[in-house]
Amino acid sequence: MTRQVDEGMPQPGPLPEPGGSGRRSRIHPAWWVAAVAFLALLAAAGFRAAPGALMIPLNEEFGWSTTVMSLAVSVNLLLYGLTAPFAAALMDRFGVRQVVATALTLVALGAAGSVLMTASWQLLVFWGVLIGLGTGSMALVFAATIANRWFVRRRGLVMGILTAGSATGQLIFLPVLAELAETAGWRAASLVVAAAALAVVPVVWVVLRDYPEDRGVLPFGGDPATHTAPVRATGNAARRAIEGLAFASRKPSFWALAIAFAICGATTNGLIGIHFIPSAHDHGMATTTAAGLLAVVGVFDILGTVASGWLTDKFDPRILLVAYYGFRGVGLFLLPWLLSDIVHPSMVLFIVIYGLDWVATVPPTSALCREIFGDRGTIVFGWVFAAHQIGAAAAALGAGLIRDTFGTYTYAWWGGAALCAIAAVLSIAVRRARVAA
Repeated sequence: MTRQVDEGMPQPGPLPEPGGSGRRSRIHPAWWVAAVAFLALLAAAGFRAAPGALMIPLNEEFGWSTTVMSLAVSVNLLLYGLTAPFAAALMDRFGVRQVVATALTLVALGAAGSVLMTASWQLLVFWGVLIGLGTGSMALVFAATIANRWFVRRRGLVMGILTAGSATGQLIFLPVLAELAETAGWRAASLVVAAAALAVVPVVWVVLRDYPEDRGVLPFGGDPATHTAPVRATGNAARRAIEGLAFASRKPSFWALAIAFAICGATTNGLIGIHFIPSAHDHGMATTTAAGLLAVVGVFDILGTVASGWLTDKFDPRILLVAYYGFRGVGLFLLPWLLSDIVHPSMVLFIVIYGLDWVATVPPTSALCREIFGDRGTIVFGWVFAAHQIGAAAAALGAGLIRDTFGTYTYAWWGGAALCAIAAVLSIAVRRARVAA
């Protein structure tokens, strides 16, 4: 069967240069796809900012303990990770825009449905299951899929930019949600998240396509003389995901990457992302002030992640990971002495460094998966990301238990610092030799 392409779209052969540039001045379609992917990741990140801002209002209205709410967040983070490898296989099998549109709809349903909650178990359904499945169906495997399919040149940079989409979502939503929770109530904040997720669905459906060939072009940077269109996936998507895990699990490098990335999740989403605001509140800091500090983390996360993508294109990803985990560990170790009822310059320095480091680990980790595991790299990265979220879920629940048991988060911060040292050692131990896929 001959595949038709849109009229007026350029064919792969006539492209003038491998970089997708030349005498033609119009923007390569890959950049439009990347822009919409960024927008979708930004919208899905709305809930990522919500728990930290809404835990205190929910405690005040319903009396739910930190442990109960942390459990709901842990379920969310766990599903967010475990869904990722299957989502990567589903995108291969059924298409990117179908999976992403469905995922955004699930996020909207979970956020909007939460306004009807009257019991703590319902928090597990809306925050945990629905939003966990929705955000997990996109997550960073979506970013990796777009970067790997649509780009040959600038792949690391694009992965950094798309990863920063989540940070941008946190930057945009967190102060808004914290303000709404204090003025209009937590229900209004939840509805804002739902509306943002739904608003992006039509844009995703119109612009996103699975492969450059669907637009009649080569990937950005593809060489017309050597480029071969990838084979489209067929068969059972779940089986492909499981086979990818079986393939990767025989390689020690997979376990080193997975454990290190689990520690990454524990020390970002699980600890700081969920418990920084309650911990700052314990020290007398206003909730909106603490939320504003996390928003600043989001600002510098954008810079750090994009810079990390650029560095990944040029340097050994393992060395970058050692540096990132090292800086993060030092910050967590010092955090108990930095928290107070006001914002000191030392806290600002912590926020800047932690922001630059927040998900700077993603581009080098994704690059190592692609380099080591070849064509299965995206699905393998999905499993590595699942480990990231398992670590986040364990830390979210563990920190809540530590707070309820000892009355302080100090031991949680120090435990995170020790884990970062382990992640640095594992990262340098990764073997870069490529295996056949």
